[in-house]
Amino acid sequence: MQACGGPEADASGSAAADADADADAPPLISAENCFDLLTEAKRGGAAAEQRRLYRFMSDHYLQVLRSPAVYGRLSAGERELILARRMEGCEVLAVAETCEVLDGRPQSPQQQPAPEEPGPRRVFFLPPDARRWEQLTSLPEEVPARGCGMCTMFNYLFVAGGMSAHADGRSKASDRVFCYNPRTGLWTRVRPLTQPRCQLRLVSMDGFLYAIGGECLFTVERYDPRADRWAQVAPLPKGSFAVAHEATACGGQLFVSGGSLFYRLLRYDARRDEWEECPCTESRRRAAGMVARRGLVYRFDVDRERARVSVHRYNTVVKVWLEGACFPLEDPRPFRCALLEDRVYCVNRSHVRVFQVREEEREGFLPEVLPPPAEARGALVPFVLSLTRDHPGPPGT
Repeated sequence: MQACGGPEADASGSAAADADADADAPPLISAENCFDLLTEAKRGGAAAEQRRLYRFMSDHYLQVLRSPAVYGRLSAGERELILARRMEGCEVLAVAETCEVLDGRPQSPQQQPAPEEPGPRRVFFLPPDARRWEQLTSLPEEVPARGCGMCTMFNYLFVAGGMSAHADGRSKASDRVFCYNPRTGLWTRVRPLTQPRCQLRLVSMDGFLYAIGGECLFTVERYDPRADRWAQVAPLPKGSFAVAHEATACGGQLFVSGGSLFYRLLRYDARRDEWEECPCTESRRRAAGMVARRGLVYRFDVDRERARVSVHRYNTVVKVWLEGACFPLEDPRPFRCALLEDRVYCVNRSHVRVFQVREEEREGFLPEVLPPPAEARGALVPFVLSLTRDHPGPPGT
């Protein structure tokens, strides 16, 4: 028999200490138990544990939103709290690499696309007050490289539809939808579209996603994240657009312009589920991008022959187009736009031009031209995300 305090006693004491440590450790949180744990934390007055649980709900907002047993039992104040925390961090400009389309022209589903560049398509972001882009993540291999729609909602990046090549050499439109969570660094699949779409526009408005049109499609569908379900809404008017349209949300309404009839502007009223024609612009150029800010829709039209860009503004309140302006464009290649605070970032693979939106002073492009991500491939789709300092980086970092 060994004396007390020998090796066997040390081992048993260590095991007991580990057991005590496990008992003291905070319980693992999941979407299934987070509300019950929150109830216990409230009952015990554990403020730190409540903060930890609210943070989990914020980081996994879509899962919580889809669960009536959790979201349906939260108070209105708690719902606002976890969404506000979801949006915390620093807003940054981000871009995703995609493949070029054929100048916005319709393609036959049997048409063989140009060879895609090898390797994963990356997502970059530009830290504040920096000129060097950093990689945030890579698009999943299952995401079609060509013609997909992208937008952000609740600080998630959504990617829908697109055209992918198959083993038999044919191209086929996709109905798949993917979602990236910058809080966890993970990609997930969400409910597929009701029909495959390529060259669609994806827009978020009032807590819903709208998949608008696409190649040879006039239909529009809306995604409800609480139900994880897509449903058809009123289609675009006949004869409006096939592809190459632009879309944005402003004041609880959708606006769509461009397409095959370049100068038209359509407005969608979600309450009445109706589209109506707005006054036309004088431009006969294809819209390169469209954003909205404080009741104004900004439409950017590129004139490649004259190497200039025209900026048109539509006042959604009084329903008139305001006087526009033209600016020289060193590189007349098309670009895509994203709004960050009071600046519109016009992005293509060669440079990033910044358009300053001003309330009273003269609006215009800033003289400084930002570089795109080094060795960027294909077309770049810009958007805005909120990142925290401890955001997950790309795999392997």
